[in-house]
Amino acid sequence: MSEQSYGVRSSVAPLRRVAVRRPLVGGPDVVAQYEAAHWQTPDLPALAEQHAAFVASLRELGSEVVELDPVDGLPDAVFVYDPAFVIPSGTVAFRSAKAARVGEAEHLVAGLELAGVPTVGRLVGDATADAGDMFWLDEDTVAIGRSYRTNEEAVDQLRGILAADGVRVEVFDVPHDMGPEYCLHLMSVISPIREDLAVVYERLAPVALLRALARRGIEWVTVDDEEYVTLGCNILAVRPGVVLMGRRNARTADLLRERGVEVHTFDSEQSDKGEGGPTCMTRPILRA
Repeated sequence: MSEQSYGVRSSVAPLRRVAVRRPLVGGPDVVAQYEAAHWQTPDLPALAEQHAAFVASLRELGSEVVELDPVDGLPDAVFVYDPAFVIPSGTVAFRSAKAARVGEAEHLVAGLELAGVPTVGRLVGDATADAGDMFWLDEDTVAIGRSYRTNEEAVDQLRGILAADGVRVEVFDVPHDMGPEYCLHLMSVISPIREDLAVVYERLAPVALLRALARRGIEWVTVDDEEYVTLGCNILAVRPGVVLMGRRNARTADLLRERGVEVHTFDSEQSDKGEGGPTCMTRPILRA
């Protein structure tokens, strides 16, 4: 692989390469697996069709897409953002606190290694983390949400791993919201759009995070309560100021267009049933 085949230190730089995983499909037993993982009952053929259209949109917007196969018994594996985090030197593998997701990291790491991305770190011991609690505040800083999914031990280990790449960490405590059985990630309440703009759900955003954005001169578009429920705060920047988002969130899309953002949409109805939007369904490999 070429020197520029992997490496990420931004959440908004052009998305050159990205991994996705096709959803698990099948009969009633597979539907039951989704329900056990806390999905609302999905229409699996529609989920597969909508996911394929999403992947086509990524390619049309200029990303090289690495498609990974479904993983038997792990319906949440379609949400490839969470099990690992790609940094400038390679992949850091995580371990999930959600029982239905245990084992996803090894499958994802194997796929990324086949795509030429080395594994440079792993969480060990009692550390648990989801990358949904992490995004790049700037090229030298990763924001980490301390939550029911990402614990203090993980934060401590990640400080050391990221420091080797010259990257520091800022920690923000994620609210309790609906409790440990429900998934509230830091990225449930924020999506970076470009270097000076983000989308934020203010009701659940940590005050310290809003202050950190303000210090950096990052303004934000506020998602309303209704569109927060349909994952209006889950938006993928494919390059600065160009985004891909669920088409049901028309008000948020209009607010972004007013800020000069180029908005592309897809039908996210089925993936929304698993509380996962376009960010969740992508694992950036190279942003440059």
